[in-house]
Amino acid sequence: MNKYNKIVAKINAWENARKASAEAKLKKKEEQLEEKRAAYVEKMKNQIAEVHKKAEERRAVAEAKRGEEFVLADEKGAKFRASGRVPKSFLCFGD
Repeated sequence: MNKYNKIVAKINAWENARKASAEAKLKKKEEQLEEKRAAYVEKMKNQIAEVHKKAEERRAVAEAKRGEEFVLADEKGAKFRASGRVPKSFLCFGD
């Protein structure tokens, strides 16, 4: 019986060592995957922020252009009102 207990103890020690090794490898891989995941999430958040920034810039440019077009139209209108003439582009209203 003593010999049997020694063999079982060796088997248990071997099993525990293998389990510990496998669990350590698993934990290390999980940490590596979590680091990769966190890096990817950060990358995607940065990409979303960059898209938002570019969209805001494009909106600002469009708004500025719209404002310029209003100013130009107002200036043209004032010019034609001051001269009392109808622009040539309005042929149906010409003299």
